[in-house]
Amino acid sequence: IMLVKGLIDALMMRGQQAFAYGDSMGYLTASHYQQIFTAHGVTMIFFVGMGLMFAVINLVMPLQIGARDVAFPFLNSLSFWLFAAGGMYILVSLVIGVFAGTGWTSYPPLSGLKYSPGVGVDYWLWTIQISGVGSLLSGINFLVTIFKMRCKGMTLMKMPIFVWATLTSMILVVLAFPILTATLAMLSTDRLLGTCIFTSEMGGNPMMYVNLIWAWGHPEVYILVLPAFGIFSEVVPVFSRKKLFGYDTMVWALVVITFLSFVVWLHHFFTMGAGPNVNAFFGIMTMIIAVPTGVKVFNWLFTMVRGRVRLDTPMLWFLAFVSVFAIGGMTGVLMSIPGVDFQVHNSLFLIAHFHSTIIGGVVFGAFAGYSYWFPKFTGFKLDETLGRWAFWFWFIGFLLAFLPLYILGLMGATRRLNHYTVPEWQPLFVIAGIGALFILVGVGFQALQLVVSIKNRKVNRDTTGDPWEGRTLEWSLPSPPPFYNYAFIPEVQERDAFWEMKQSKQMRKTGPYEEIHMPRSTGFGCYIGGLSFLFGFGLIWYMFWLALIAGVGIVVCVILRLYEKETEYYVTAKEVEKLESRRGVL
Repeated sequence: IMLVKGLIDALMMRGQQAFAYGDSMGYLTASHYQQIFTAHGVTMIFFVGMGLMFAVINLVMPLQIGARDVAFPFLNSLSFWLFAAGGMYILVSLVIGVFAGTGWTSYPPLSGLKYSPGVGVDYWLWTIQISGVGSLLSGINFLVTIFKMRCKGMTLMKMPIFVWATLTSMILVVLAFPILTATLAMLSTDRLLGTCIFTSEMGGNPMMYVNLIWAWGHPEVYILVLPAFGIFSEVVPVFSRKKLFGYDTMVWALVVITFLSFVVWLHHFFTMGAGPNVNAFFGIMTMIIAVPTGVKVFNWLFTMVRGRVRLDTPMLWFLAFVSVFAIGGMTGVLMSIPGVDFQVHNSLFLIAHFHSTIIGGVVFGAFAGYSYWFPKFTGFKLDETLGRWAFWFWFIGFLLAFLPLYILGLMGATRRLNHYTVPEWQPLFVIAGIGALFILVGVGFQALQLVVSIKNRKVNRDTTGDPWEGRTLEWSLPSPPPFYNYAFIPEVQERDAFWEMKQSKQMRKTGPYEEIHMPRSTGFGCYIGGLSFLFGFGLIWYMFWLALIAGVGIVVCVILRLYEKETEYYVTAKEVEKLESRRGVL
């Protein structure tokens, strides 16, 4: 839903820019256009990028470490419903009130009451605040799962790279999202209580907000892209029929990126007067962080060398990623030079760079993971022909949509532009709009692919549990896996655990079965998420009575959950044996 919504926003912006030239003002007012580009940024970063990556992690990571579930199943449910509650504000703002027109970072004083007196910024605040709390809880949950629930024999240096990528990404979540939560809380008090923390009146400092939002914002980029790196590190070895080249360097590259991501945030505002020494330091750090990323790219390419490469759809997404992300990386290093950044800051060159990294890295990575693990969780493969059509429309559409923006940025076109008078710009804006239409067709092919694949699921059924000849533990299970994942918790000896088991013809354990401890389903996560939505909605519209009732309801739900006794149950050994014999698996 959010991907389609974000894509519609993008099409509306591209349509406006293609026709709002000279005497024509286009079909959107300036205010409406501002709301669209703000909602587009929030939607794609928080609810498409984060949503896709956290979904893949939730499904795959426990299987890869030999766990039956995440460490805190209830927290997992609560995280999802808080995330969904935050996303609802964007949809509600379409019919009740308006959304913010401040840009997705909402700098003060523009986001203060003086310049944005309506409910738009408040919708933005509570969208990110509530969904951000859900993301933070997920980060804690995934970290504990990785540290405490790995199967026997799986040391840190035997974990799949996707698990390492998840680990480093969640470290960033746990360290960065409290900064976001505190920053939004202070901006909320500015708007609700008139505290002036981020406005110059009464001693406030708007630059403090800019520093804080980007102290979270740049790690957020790596929160999104590190899991994508992990996905590619699973896809490339499988479709190259080789071990991953340079496992140790891949791990250290992830760790180095994690630490360096906290010392580059100021490159987002070189132009704001920090001074030459500060700018030079952050510029150098930005250049350095490109090194471990480059190491990873070369490791993937070396993995392919002399391999038996199969260009199935997941591998096509990887190849698209390499080409697009390389462009984004090179332009990023270019902009790390403060003098260059002064020329292209707030231009469409920056927008093209950002989309090259986020779409090329995060979205293409998520699509690679989607097509790679889809048969594992559904029991049938996606239609390959339609998948290729979707890929080519996405890839060509991206190039058409964003390469012209690099040129426009160098020609002086600024971001968030809803009207222009330079005749040389219009053809490039039209090409960018055509590219957006190509991407729309690609999404249409993906939807058609899903429908056709479901219809033909008997033909495309995965009867082996291992359709790609995988290397990690999840491929040792049937497709789809049983709800308890593993009848017997596996024990691993090597990094590519399942591949080594297949090569050594290790026998699968078939008994005796034991009862399995499982969490019981509960509705309290949904209740708290719904009440959190009402709490924020009450504050947005100054209905403090509603916020008070919802707040009390949240406290009551938490207390009732704490005193809930039947939170777990056991699957008996007899039931396990019956299910396993029916599936004919481990």
